[in-house]
Amino acid sequence: MHPQATYILAIESSCDDTSAAVLQDDKVLSNVIASQQVHQQYGGVVPELASRAHQQHIVPVVDQALAQAQVEKSQLAAIAFTRGPGLQGSLLVGVSFAKSLALALRIPLIEVNHLQGHILSHFIENPAQQKPTFPFLAMTISGGHTQILKVTDYFSMEILGQTQDDAVGEAFDKTAKILGLPYPGGPLIDRYAKEGNPKAFPFPFPKVEGLDFSFSGLKTAVLYFIQKQTQQNPSFVQDNMADICASVQYTIIEILMRKLKKAVTQTGITQIAIGGGVCANSALRTALQQLAHKHHWQTFIPPFQYCTDNAAMIGIAAYYKYLRGDFSDMSVTAQARYHL
Repeated sequence: MHPQATYILAIESSCDDTSAAVLQDDKVLSNVIASQQVHQQYGGVVPELASRAHQQHIVPVVDQALAQAQVEKSQLAAIAFTRGPGLQGSLLVGVSFAKSLALALRIPLIEVNHLQGHILSHFIENPAQQKPTFPFLAMTISGGHTQILKVTDYFSMEILGQTQDDAVGEAFDKTAKILGLPYPGGPLIDRYAKEGNPKAFPFPFPKVEGLDFSFSGLKTAVLYFIQKQTQQNPSFVQDNMADICASVQYTIIEILMRKLKKAVTQTGITQIAIGGGVCANSALRTALQQLAHKHHWQTFIPPFQYCTDNAAMIGIAAYYKYLRGDFSDMSVTAQARYHL
């Protein structure tokens, strides 16, 4: 072990995944995630059940992260945690655990904004991937967030546009629910869409000013379209599942790409980094790469394991805060709405 190395234990509990990671400087030694199956029968995340599951998972997950990293608690330089945004009950479990452990070990506590974590995941040490250089444009697309940001430094981020209602992940999940697919529906839509025709059913594009987004209108359009078609043909969804999924997915991705093109035109920045759970979508990755090729952009997509909620991204953000001596005191608490 390096005597000068900085070991940070990071905890992420903003929604329904309990995760712990150990980082040695900017290198991930372990990144353990416990997902919660309990929400599937309800077709979405139930906050009360999520916080209970975090309570059950947090000790084993932290234990496993330390064991995999082969790091002792006594070697840790700091404990990091997600302060927000997220579900209040879920966040509280992570915050309380992090505070008590930092207190017991007498080491600093570092709070991290979940969205900054997604963006900074690009700076995790990875020999196979280049890191973006400042300034770059970041697009965070997940179940709870859709934003375009201008990033000029590790902690200097300006929101250029964001969703006025639903996030992209929500649009995917709600569409899946309308189609009778189980939760989480995003990956299933992606799978069906591979077999379908993206131009089979045209859906409307929202008219939203500037770089902001709106997805609630699309969701309503899909609902009315399915209701109308099913009245005429009760097996419409089963007969056309691949085409419906491909058409909805095409519309969502087209909305994102049009705004991204607009952001590049406005800022003149051609480095684009994406983050968040929806980055796992294969059609989105392809669309971004095609646009990049056409317009000579440089794009950055994190490895699959750092797209969804994970503690490694909290750890990398914490590492840069640690270098600045940016620590939290024990009065810190969870913040469900935690703005950048």
